[in-house]
Amino acid sequence: MHVRFAVLAAWLAVSAVALPAAAANRLTLDDAIARVAQSHPDLRLVDVRAVTLAAERERAEQRPAWILGADVENAFGTGEARGLDGAELTLTLASVLERGGKLDARRTLAQSRIDALAVQRETRRLDLLAETARRYLAVVAAEQTRTLARRDVEQRQRTVSAARQRLQAGASPESVLFTAQAALARAELGRDRASQQWAAARQHLAALWGERTPDFDAVAGNPLTLPAIVPLETLAAELERTPELAQFADERRIGEARLQLARSAATPDLQWQVGVRRLQSSNDTALIGGISLPLGSRSRAQPEIRAAEADLEVLSIEREAKGMSLYSTLVEAHGRYTVAQTEVERLQRDVLPKLTKAEQAAERAYRAGAISYLEWAQLQSEKTAARQQQLDVALDAQRALIEIQRLTGQPLLAPTAASSGVIP
Repeated sequence: MHVRFAVLAAWLAVSAVALPAAAANRLTLDDAIARVAQSHPDLRLVDVRAVTLAAERERAEQRPAWILGADVENAFGTGEARGLDGAELTLTLASVLERGGKLDARRTLAQSRIDALAVQRETRRLDLLAETARRYLAVVAAEQTRTLARRDVEQRQRTVSAARQRLQAGASPESVLFTAQAALARAELGRDRASQQWAAARQHLAALWGERTPDFDAVAGNPLTLPAIVPLETLAAELERTPELAQFADERRIGEARLQLARSAATPDLQWQVGVRRLQSSNDTALIGGISLPLGSRSRAQPEIRAAEADLEVLSIEREAKGMSLYSTLVEAHGRYTVAQTEVERLQRDVLPKLTKAEQAAERAYRAGAISYLEWAQLQSEKTAARQQQLDVALDAQRALIEIQRLTGQPLLAPTAASSGVIP
């Protein structure tokens, strides 16, 4: 069931290898997807809709009803027609002989609606999988943000400790300590906010399967793991098979069935009647029969035919527009992912290691009295900002990856080795 989003979980699986096996109540992406697929009402609604369409198909397959009639004439009148003495009884059987392929047209229309339902369900399933992946990613992001906030607090705590030592040694004014304590307080506020956002993200994810109190404490995943994906041209070719466009094929079959049904209405149906009449005066019986054919059926059918033809033309235009929109979205998402992947790698390889070394050197220099507090604090802020930038860019890349897979529903990994990173 989860084949389409198996690759999406690559960044989760890679990072999950290093997780302790004893981690309590850790939720994986596969677990979240399984819960949504089992309980989400949108998917159950499609199943109920299938029952409705099956009933409509049974109704469409029914032929015109047979009508049994009885007529009494010359009864309960005056003179010779008084009472039932002169009554004549006629029993009839009547129906309609459908012409023009109306029955087949109704069958085709009903079946095409049932066939379209499968694609609709797949489209909704992919949308739900993508939404699950996005909410799961939000929890992963909240955990990473909380980790960054905790590390920022640890940095500021070292700063406060160093400022207090220099104040006690008489090498630094009291204002520096107050400034460091204020920076620590701000970092603690950021940590608390990150914890609240993490709790909210957990609840938002659990709401997808109707759970108000999340039963998991952690999720698996490192958003900095960004695999190489196949070229844009390959992904663009897969758009033709995406359920969003497949829906138009089903809608066209439905439209064509409606057109055929409208055209069949141009052929008038033959109404017939046969019966037996008892002649009271002679006590004899006689057969009666009749047929009727409505006139003007072709002209009355023309408005419906033209409307059905116009609907098919509109559908063709809408499909063309949808294809252009999907391609544009794919191009944008692929570009976002490629750019973000490069930025994450550059930050990981070139920026963060240098900032880490610079911050460590600044701490030693400050404790030795070689630089001011502001210089050290500035480097701390730059390192924190770089870490946050890397995380934000990686999260944007993951969102783009989710969107690409939602559009194509195809494996995204290139045969080259995937790049990965961890927050230093």
